[in-house]
Amino acid sequence: MLHTIIKKNSYQDSVNLMLLTNAVSVIEGINKIQIMMGTPANKDIFKGAGLYTDELEKAEANDMCIVLDTDNEDKIDEVLAAVDDYLKNQSISKSGSEFETVRTFDRAMKALPDANLAVISVPGSSAAIEADKALDNGLNVFMFSDNVSFEDERRLKEKAHDKGLLVMGPDCGTGIISSIPIAFTNVVKEGKIGIVGASGTGIQEVTTIIDRLGEGVVHAIGTGGRDLSDKVGAITMMDAIRALENHNQTEVITIISKPPAKEVRDRVVQLLRSLSKPVVTIFLGEKPEQHEGNVYQAYTLEETARISVDLAKGNDIKEDYNNFETSVEGVELKPEQTAIKGLYSGGTLAYEAATLISDALNLGKGNGGAEGFVLQANGHEVADLGDDVYTQGKPHPMIDPETRVKFMEKAAEDEKTAVILFDVVLGYGSHEDMAGALLPAIQRIKSNVESQGRQVHFVGTVCGTEQDPQSYKEQREKLVQAGVILRDSNNQAVRTALSIIGLSVEDVKKQRVEYTGTSSNEDLSISPQIDKLINSKPVIINIGLKSFTDSVVKFGGRVVQYDWRPIAGGNERMQKILSLLK
Repeated sequence: MLHTIIKKNSYQDSVNLMLLTNAVSVIEGINKIQIMMGTPANKDIFKGAGLYTDELEKAEANDMCIVLDTDNEDKIDEVLAAVDDYLKNQSISKSGSEFETVRTFDRAMKALPDANLAVISVPGSSAAIEADKALDNGLNVFMFSDNVSFEDERRLKEKAHDKGLLVMGPDCGTGIISSIPIAFTNVVKEGKIGIVGASGTGIQEVTTIIDRLGEGVVHAIGTGGRDLSDKVGAITMMDAIRALENHNQTEVITIISKPPAKEVRDRVVQLLRSLSKPVVTIFLGEKPEQHEGNVYQAYTLEETARISVDLAKGNDIKEDYNNFETSVEGVELKPEQTAIKGLYSGGTLAYEAATLISDALNLGKGNGGAEGFVLQANGHEVADLGDDVYTQGKPHPMIDPETRVKFMEKAAEDEKTAVILFDVVLGYGSHEDMAGALLPAIQRIKSNVESQGRQVHFVGTVCGTEQDPQSYKEQREKLVQAGVILRDSNNQAVRTALSIIGLSVEDVKKQRVEYTGTSSNEDLSISPQIDKLINSKPVIINIGLKSFTDSVVKFGGRVVQYDWRPIAGGNERMQKILSLLK
């Protein structure tokens, strides 16, 4: 039976409510539970989950809605007590915070008049409005929010460019500004490498490998995954490239991008050829055959990191960076076991895996599958479990293991499966012990499969550093304890998975040649606002997820928390009208 509780004017951010839902869902006697704010979009999620009730009709955007399915009405009081305890503990944990919390944007600006960056993580329907406010007040923007239209993204980035500011995002999941980690990001050593990336977990994979190789990163400027589309035109990426060219500490510039529009990609490379500094590029899906002039071209994220480190250290650039062991002893497979199932929390890591598997199979491009899958071909599957199709009303797989465990169980049931390939991404915003959370399921699945006379090999990689909130060493040890074949990068993990089924990737040995094409005379100047951003610790107005303040405060940045609430009852049209009236 469904029971509904509506807590009026009890706004909480979406991530906090997802974690709260997880915390109370383990109460015995609860068949199903969902806790969300009463927005129209969330009501649709309730409907899709089979948890919609008539009482939800009256709920407004600032009302917390709890719907639980239980056969025991006594469980209602138990759930409410657990919810109240959770929220109380959250309040206590933040009460000693080293930053001020305000309820309006104007108060935030008065509390921190020298602010130069707004970090926005409110619902997409409101994110553009908050970004406009920030730009009008002379702030650069880091927009974690997604579900922002192409039209708004282009308009905001053009507005920022005209004002001499940067808009990082929308859907910018990770960043490092003057060595301060922002949003879902890792803690990496400071160094000589500056990164611009249209890829969140691509940035995380490259920066963490750089750290573990003994170098460091001073900036990792995210652009949002659509920046290099023909609809946006790489506005942020090109302005960020100019910024790093003018930043004295940056000696090597590294560019990371999901597959770009060709014309936009060519325009970016044209700009890169005019720089005085060496550049490393990876445009995922491309398999370059040489390096040209100051532009070194990589095929994998690991190669991107290794070339960047060698350039920073003054080492020779190798022809091939794939000299590592991929063989596995004791492999026993049935004749029908020929398939790899990649189950990823990182979208870019999933795309890299799909690219390498397609390469080994000589599939060419265009082998995507159903929604949520990056690859479905010849029995092989690579799923991006962070895709919207899997996260509607549910925590991201970097936060919660439930979705991944279900996919692992399903993959193991398929008699064609030889390898289950996966990532564990550490850092701020990720699960405090993902390896520990996955360990019982992996051990149970392996035992079940072995009892049927089969072997399924788990191959994994941990994206992280020793400085991350989780222990990188302990996470690796737990996975090994669970019987996982662990590798030092996603590239190595995928190639190991391929070797288990008798396949390999044919690599190109790349030489550096002089660039003989035409070079344009580019304007490489930057505005005083961007110069200030890249040459000092960020001073941040945090609009939305309060947890994003943790890393800023810990690593020496200053921040004020704008405790955002939906206006106009969450009505998007009314919000825009009110913003124009102001």
